[in-house]
Amino acid sequence: MQKEYGKLKGKIEKRLKEFRGIGRRGGKRLFPELCFCLLTPQSSARKCDKAVRGIGVSGLHFASAKKIALVLKECGVRFHNNKAGYIICARGTDVGGVIALARKDAKKAREVLVKNVKGLGYKEASHFLRNIGFGENLAILDRHILRNMKREGVISGKEAEKVAGRKKYLELEKKFIALAGKKKIPPSHLDLLFWARETGEIFK
Repeated sequence: MQKEYGKLKGKIEKRLKEFRGIGRRGGKRLFPELCFCLLTPQSSARKCDKAVRGIGVSGLHFASAKKIALVLKECGVRFHNNKAGYIICARGTDVGGVIALARKDAKKAREVLVKNVKGLGYKEASHFLRNIGFGENLAILDRHILRNMKREGVISGKEAEKVAGRKKYLELEKKFIALAGKKKIPPSHLDLLFWARETGEIFK
C-alpha cells in the first residue's frame, strides 16, 4: 500500500488543498457541495456532480422540486424525486454556522448536520465536511471504503455490506482511523487512496 500511496500522494494532497480552499472562501460553492452530498447515496459521484452543475447555483436555491427532479433523472441520479425534496428542505440550512462549529469540532458539526438536514446521514455529512476542508479525520464509509476495509482484514464481509445506524457507523469509523494509523497514512489520504483504487481517479 505504501508504494501505491507514494505514487498518488501528491495528487491527493492537491485535491485536499482544493477542498480546504472551498471552505475558506465560503460563499456560493458551499450549498452546491451540500446538495452534491445529498445526491450521492446509491448514485455515482460523477452523475451527481453533473446534476448539480446542470441545475446551477440559482436552481439549487430557487427551482421547484419538479424541475430539480427532472434534471436529476436526466443525469441518472437514483431516487430523483426524494432527493429533489431533500434539496428543497436543505435550503434553510445554516451552512455558515456549521462551518464555524466545524472549525472547532468537526464531529459536533457532523451531528448538527445529521440532525437538521433531511436525507443526510453520517456518511453524507462526513463527505460534505471533508469536501469543504473540515472533516479530514472523519470516515466516509461508502461501498468503496468498506470494500477496501474488508480487503485489509479490518471488517467482515457482513460489515462491508451495510452500515446501519449511528453506533455501527462510529464503530467502523474507529476501525478505519485505526487502519490509517497502522499504515501511517492520514485518514483523508487513505479515503482518497481507496477511492482511486476502486474508480481509477481522485475525485470527491
